[in-house]
This record gives sequence, structure tokens and C-alpha cells, in this order.
Amino acid sequence: MKLVLLWTDCLFFLLLAGIALMVPLSGRNIQLREQWGRVFGSRVGVASAMVLCAFLVTAALDSVHFRPALENAGSNTGGQIHYSPRVLSLLDCIFGELNRPAEKTYSVPFASHAFCKENVLTQSGDVVREFPRLSYGGRHLEDPENEKLRDIMSRTGKAVVHAFMLWALIAVSCVQMLAWRQNRSFSGSVVRIWRPAPAVFPWRTVFAVLLVIFLVSGWLYEMSRVYHVLGTDKVGMDVLFQALKSIRTGVLIGLLTTLVMLPIAILFGVSAGYFGGWIDDVIQYVYTTLNSIPGVLLIAAAILILQVYMNNHPELFDTEASRSDMRLLFLCIILGVTSWTGLCRMLRAETLKLRSLEYVDAARAFAVRSHVILARHILPNVLHIVLISVALDFSGLVLAEAVLSYVGVGVDPSMNSWGNMINSARLELAREPVVWWPLASAFFFMFCLVLAANLFADAVRDAFDPRTRMVK
Repeated sequence: MKLVLLWTDCLFFLLLAGIALMVPLSGRNIQLREQWGRVFGSRVGVASAMVLCAFLVTAALDSVHFRPALENAGSNTGGQIHYSPRVLSLLDCIFGELNRPAEKTYSVPFASHAFCKENVLTQSGDVVREFPRLSYGGRHLEDPENEKLRDIMSRTGKAVVHAFMLWALIAVSCVQMLAWRQNRSFSGSVVRIWRPAPAVFPWRTVFAVLLVIFLVSGWLYEMSRVYHVLGTDKVGMDVLFQALKSIRTGVLIGLLTTLVMLPIAILFGVSAGYFGGWIDDVIQYVYTTLNSIPGVLLIAAAILILQVYMNNHPELFDTEASRSDMRLLFLCIILGVTSWTGLCRMLRAETLKLRSLEYVDAARAFAVRSHVILARHILPNVLHIVLISVALDFSGLVLAEAVLSYVGVGVDPSMNSWGNMINSARLELAREPVVWWPLASAFFFMFCLVLAANLFADAVRDAFDPRTRMVK
């Protein structure tokens, strides 16, 4: 196989490396360590963080791309290996059998027969209208009507046993490690986790959420091997596979847009509040003018310009995945350029307040340079606003991608996203009977990600906002 490095993949893993690097750096700062301790010391905060980590792991598996070598490609070309034009990921390998149109058209979740009747030729030569058997879903069953329920229960029990065994192995290892670090016995650590004190890390919540994640993921994997768990769409593609592939798009929209937005908002907001004068006037004019332009029209114009450029220069994109990736990256850049104004205003207002405090005046009196004052006295005191804004804006950006893709100016139509799923499912609601499962699947996965992000944002706000702590 040949490894494929897309722009969004590189930026995504670079951002994950930056987050991993910030963990030990935050541990050295007493104030940050205390604040993050309050975030992960709450049950809601740690539970939502674990759900977000599950989405991040799925996005990371779908961000390792490669092109497989064609079979017998080197035998007729003098040993030269040719690779498939189709770009796959590790997630495609895990759900390999779902990564292709397995059926002709719609099928309901866990169905063994198609959703629509077709003309079927019987053994006697007659043509009858009936629901044909699916090529993939329930193909291992000889009598689906009588065997399906028993087979589903059997596979559910198998998935539960495997998930519980893996969870038990991890839980025992964690408890043993805690007992070793705290010089306690294994049973003493179990009792301390089961009946925690108010200031103790909520290990019980961690183990409970981890068990739920293992049960759900194990059950979905086991069922998807022989069934279409969430049915199929109009062209016979598995809806569960599309929903899982859409996780990467939603996560990248939230993270990469933040990566573009933060430097602009911090630089302009802090500079406007600290220096004032003509610098403040220019920055205010820029973000006031930008806010007066309808965001959807600006995004649509930028996407159309990019589409024309890609159509005129097809030699720059060797695969369809590279074209879709460029459009996704450009969408993240446009969203970042148009969404920094709100954070910039908040940082400007906070900096205006901070620059008049005594320790800033004392630093000026001792002729400390402006960039040193900004780095040591201003930025650390506006960090809580940045973190709260980033956590709150993540869910809004995920929903923005769905809305933009719905109106046709979002990600490439060939890329899996919840917005594209909703856009393709809107006409299916007018059918009789209604095809509800593609829309419901996209809504459910998007709801889980946005809910986890909002709950984590609330925990971050409660821990970092000094006014919230004063009220409590």
C-alpha cells in the first residue's frame, strides 16, 4: 500500500500533538492544574470528555489514508507496482464489507429483505412482485422470519461478553495501578472508587462511561458484520458506515476552524484593547465590516471560486479524495476567517479592563516592553475566555457544516458528512412509506457529538470563569 497524506490529516494530527503537548505544560502551572482538575473532577465533565475522546479516536482512524496496491499489478509491468485510485482509511479496513454498495436500494434497519418490491423470476418461470432477499443483510439466515430474533440476541450476548471482558481487563489494570501509586491494597482501592470522597477523581464515572462505550461499539461492530444496523440508502450504501465516516468531517470542521480562528482573534482582540488609538479603530472597522457581510454568501462565493479553480486545474488533484480534502480545508479556512469577530470583541473588552490594573501600570513604569506585558500579564488573564469560547463554538461549527452542506455550499458531495446525509434524505421524507432512518441516523450521531461538546463546554466555563466560581 501507499500512504496518502492529505492536508486535513496533517493538520488534525498536528493539532492532536499540540493538545498532547499542552497536558504536561498545564500540569506545571498551579493555576491551570487546579482549573483543569475542577473540569475533570466533575462527573459531567469527565463523562463528556470521554465521549468526545471516542469521537476523536474514530476521526483519527478515518484520518490515516492509504492507496492499496492493485492485484497482479506488477506482473505485467516489469515489477512496477500500481496503486488503486481509491483512497482508503483504517476505518474502512475495520468496516471493510460495508465500504461498498451492497444492496440495490433502500432497506430498513436489521432487514433481510429489500424495502421495495421488485419483479422476481420464480423457479417455475413466473414473474411475481415481492420483496427480494438482500445480498448482505441477513444472508447467513435460511429462514429470516424465525431465525432473525434468535440470531440478534445471540450476537448481542456475544458482543456484551467480549466488551465486558475487555472492560474488566482495563478496569482491573487501572485499579491495580492506583493501588500501587497510593500504597493501598487492591480491595481498598476498589472501596475508595466505589465510595469516593467529594474531592476524589470520579473513577466510578470513568469506568461506567467506558463500559457503555465498549458495549455500544462492540455491539455495532458485531451486528454490522451480518446486518445493516441502520439500513441502507437509495443506492444501497450502509447508513451506519456513512454516519461513522461523517464523524471525521464534523470533528475536523470544529477543530481546524478553531485553529484558523484563534490566532486572528487573539492577535486583533488583545492588540485593539491594549494599544488603543488608531490600531483599535482599524481593528474595529475590520470586524464591523466583516460582520455586515452575510456569512453564507461569503462562504458560497469562496467555495464557488475554489470549485472553478479545481475544475480548471485537474492535474493538481490526482485522486477524488484530494479534491474533497481541499474543499474541506478551504471551508475550514473560510469559516475561521468569518467567525473570529465574536471572540475578538470579548478579548478587546477584557484587555481594556486589564490594561488599567495596577500591575500593568507598574510594568509600564519599569519600562517593560509591550510584547512582554502582553505575554506575561494580559494573555494568561484572558485564557479563560479563549478556552470557554472555543468549547462553546465547537458545537456551533459542527451544526454550521450541516446547514452549509444542506444548502449546497458545504463539503464536497462525494465526502461523507451529516449535512450531506440530511440533504440527500430530505426528499425521502415525502415517500410513502417514509424512509426515516438516514435522517434519524445523522441526527442521532450529530446530537451525541454536540451534546457532549456542550456539556464539556459548561464544565470548562464553570471551572475557568471566575465570576461563576464567585457565585457558587
